[in-house]
Amino acid sequence: MNEADFHALLRPLATDPAARGFVDDAAVLGDFVITHDMLVEGVHYLPNDPPEDVAWKLLAVNLSDLAAKGAKPIGVLMGYTLGGDADWDHAFVAGLAGALAHFDTALLGGDTVSNHSAPRVLSLTAIGRSKIAPSRTGAQAGDALYVTGIIGMAGLGLAELRRSPRSTGANVDKYRRPVPRVSEGQALAPMVHAMMDVSDGLLIDAQRMAAASNLALDIAIHDVPVEGDRMKALTAGDDYELLFAAPPEITLPVHATRIGTFSTGSGLTLRDANGPVPLPDSLGWLHRSQAQ
Repeated sequence: MNEADFHALLRPLATDPAARGFVDDAAVLGDFVITHDMLVEGVHYLPNDPPEDVAWKLLAVNLSDLAAKGAKPIGVLMGYTLGGDADWDHAFVAGLAGALAHFDTALLGGDTVSNHSAPRVLSLTAIGRSKIAPSRTGAQAGDALYVTGIIGMAGLGLAELRRSPRSTGANVDKYRRPVPRVSEGQALAPMVHAMMDVSDGLLIDAQRMAAASNLALDIAIHDVPVEGDRMKALTAGDDYELLFAAPPEITLPVHATRIGTFSTGSGLTLRDANGPVPLPDSLGWLHRSQAQ
């Protein structure tokens, strides 16, 4: 079973309107936006990553989901696994303090457990407020698809760290310490039809937006700002940029690049300057059960 299959099992349980049909980045309860993300050692971060950076990333990936709803962060609840290394725990807390201060966000509570025989599992629930919280389901035929920033730097950073754990530089920083587009999300929320963040890979996340909106999507991959090999960048994930649908004639309040167009129908089509491009075998990251 993969995560999409599991979500399909859960969807009938998510009947409250706040759940938005269980296809969005966050729950929206009145003006409150609530999201929850997890980091697993060896899956979302490397075992030798500095604990201060792990703390930053745990907060940042959750705030990225709030950014995609145009929400101002209020506070977070944390689930923390004690792994038997007190130095690691102290460094993590120091890193978390710095991240909370940087993003002007409060730690409100949470839970702590111990597990010395398995990889660390860390989780965070982030709460924000937004009067306009665009979903990923609202794209309209004729809308343009835009993305902020450069895609692929985090994927390169991960590859560099796997080759040499002491690697440094902009790509490594992008992987270990992503910066959520909180202010950009707030500026965009009133004028976009749909918005989400790029976490699992641009192609798979764009496909999810199109499918949730019951539309077809054509992406001009040569227009996407990337670092490194283009197709690897488009499927690598961990970018935490904003992906949004908006009328092509509007003037955007933030810098973003138009990379595609929505139309009636279904499915994802890729093209470059020379014409259609086949879809890669994998569009991005999809969690799967161990047995699979």
